[in-house]
Amino acid sequence: MKAALHDVFGEPAEVLVTRDVAKPAPAKGEVLVKMTLSPIHNHDLWTIRGNYGYKPPLPAAIGGSEALGTVEAVGEGVDAALIGKRVAVGGLHGAWAEYFAVPAAGVLPLPDAISDVAGAQLIAMPFSALSLLETLKARKGDWIIQTAANGAVGKIMVTLAKARGINLLNLVRRAEAVGELTALGAEHVLSTSDADWKTTARAIIGTAGATSAIDSVGGDIAGDLVDLLGMDGELVVFGTATGAVMPLSSGALIMKHITIKGFWGSRVSQQMAPEERVRLITELVTLAASGQLVLTDGGVYPLEQITDAVKAALTPGRAGKVMLRA
Repeated sequence: MKAALHDVFGEPAEVLVTRDVAKPAPAKGEVLVKMTLSPIHNHDLWTIRGNYGYKPPLPAAIGGSEALGTVEAVGEGVDAALIGKRVAVGGLHGAWAEYFAVPAAGVLPLPDAISDVAGAQLIAMPFSALSLLETLKARKGDWIIQTAANGAVGKIMVTLAKARGINLLNLVRRAEAVGELTALGAEHVLSTSDADWKTTARAIIGTAGATSAIDSVGGDIAGDLVDLLGMDGELVVFGTATGAVMPLSSGALIMKHITIKGFWGSRVSQQMAPEERVRLITELVTLAASGQLVLTDGGVYPLEQITDAVKAALTPGRAGKVMLRA
């Protein structure tokens, strides 16, 4: 079978290649899935660089961590009724291949109302966003501020917050991204490229300030978020688009009793109780099937064009996740 893989760590466009490898067979408790679509996530690219929390063994490390496909075969102890089912899979290693084997307990059969494009990216980012929302202090009627609001998680958070009655202030770095988000139904969107954006932000969220802030950018914006938080507010670091150090004012942290913490979706998912996972996945499937959660693609590329695909994924302004197809 064909697979997009790397033998060394480095820049994805430089180290990824597509070549033939052995087709896996499902072991006991596993299913063999024929991949249909697999998204390129930022964490996939960081993994290939060798800078993520998980480092795959080299050489011949197949990329990708989420996919949609069809169950082609089952291993010992797995119900054969799964064969032919269209399923979504997240949290795997090696999705960028024509076939992959995964534990049967980890596949999610999808209703016909959910498209292939939506199903291929239903678990990783939406589940992380919903898990994050669950951990925040903000509740119905409170304010959350998020940076990188035009990213995958940011767009998903717009839907989730609205569904739960939580107010959301969306920050983007480019003026042209404002219209993109408002077209998706976001009510409060500001570009941090505007000189007076913080004044406008304060007018929107009110004198009490926000309860929670989510940062996926890094750098100076973290200090601005702390300024906009209210008493006992929290700043949650979800990602770092810039990789820049976050300078913070100790005075603001002390006087307002601000809590700062990180959030790694992979760890949270691993430690989550099974019944909690089922509840959140059910909420996501319901939102996607009803059309409330809209997940689009930013282009679809065959595995053979892996270099072009990762270059597209790294290009700012794409509408959705770049996808690979088998």
